[in-house]
Amino acid sequence: MDDKTDLIIVGGGVVGLATAVAAASTGLSARVLDAGPAAARAMPDFDGRAYALAVSARRMLTALELWPELEPHAAPILDIQVSDGRAGEGAAPWTLHFDHREAAEGPMGHIVEDRYLRRAVQAAAAASERVAVEPDAPVVRHDAGPGAVTVTLADGTSRAGSVLIAADGRSSPTAARVGIGRVGWGYHQTSLVVSVAPERGHAGVAHQMFFPEGPLAILPLPEDRVSIVWTEAAARAADIMSLDDAGYARILRPRFGSYLGRFELVGRRYAYPLGLSLAARLTDTRLALVGDAAHGIHPLAGQGLNLGLRDVAALVEVLGQARRRGEDPGEAGVLDRYARWRRFDIAALAVGTDVINRVFSNADPLLRLGRVGALGAIAGMPALRRGLMRQAMGLSGDLPALLQGRTV
Repeated sequence: MDDKTDLIIVGGGVVGLATAVAAASTGLSARVLDAGPAAARAMPDFDGRAYALAVSARRMLTALELWPELEPHAAPILDIQVSDGRAGEGAAPWTLHFDHREAAEGPMGHIVEDRYLRRAVQAAAAASERVAVEPDAPVVRHDAGPGAVTVTLADGTSRAGSVLIAADGRSSPTAARVGIGRVGWGYHQTSLVVSVAPERGHAGVAHQMFFPEGPLAILPLPEDRVSIVWTEAAARAADIMSLDDAGYARILRPRFGSYLGRFELVGRRYAYPLGLSLAARLTDTRLALVGDAAHGIHPLAGQGLNLGLRDVAALVEVLGQARRRGEDPGEAGVLDRYARWRRFDIAALAVGTDVINRVFSNADPLLRLGRVGALGAIAGMPALRRGLMRQAMGLSGDLPALLQGRTV
């Protein structure tokens, strides 16, 4: 690769690497600058999260030739059960059931653990002649000018490209350097994540239970394991994390319920503080934001990574089309197309998850009655139910080619 690349991507996480791999599929070259050491991200327990990949995300990974490696480690979501619960009593009787057979698209999605998805995008980036990945490369400055953007690393060296892409997380130093502010707030909640091995098989059913303390998701994994994403008030979560495994399981058990029988914890436990964080704008001079650098939402709908992959698919399509037309991909008009494409989808999902969390994460008896009534009403309206399923599957709206399973 020449010293100058089409794209410079700051951030070597899943979204940053996926951006590089997707861009390479359009003929663009990319350099990924990751502030952390390569050995850290290569660790199997670097991140304990499991992602609910929507149908559109699976199509994108298939188009990028990543799905064959991921499929053996992916558990299909055949049904989703949504219920309202009470503290200490487990879930109420199921009030809303999504059946994949209604959507006629196969499984509604797949659950894949971070360790497998991360490994797949790392391997694809390493195998591409159009992608270079540099670990231990923290960026301390960037300067955008006519025809190029130049970034300066902590060691004083520099890299040049046509477009700078920030995939460096919710606090994005790249966005902050150009004065892109953020709108958001903390939820005073923490997401507790752990995998468990239950006594009975999960049959491909995902559960979303709403408790006054926050939502709890039970996600199917291969080998009949399940991933628990358990939301608690921040102070309470810290106390729970300080317990040993037996104490942790004792508190989880009444929330988890008995429908899968007894269970035991598998692997490490993780905790992630929750909040809403939206960038005030998605672009600046020769700069575009993707993933958490653009938006961080509540995980209750399992849409955070899907939202980031939709950013990637839209951005590389816009940049790839600009390249074929002979346009400068870093020109303001080109990047504005990306911002216009993504703005509404991001805002709608951020507002939706925020409202659902506020309405469902409380013990108000009137609100609880309304919640149960709303879930029951949706259950009795097949057309609405199917529409919500298609939205969750990422099949609504103006989809980029990659999300349709086509290369750009």
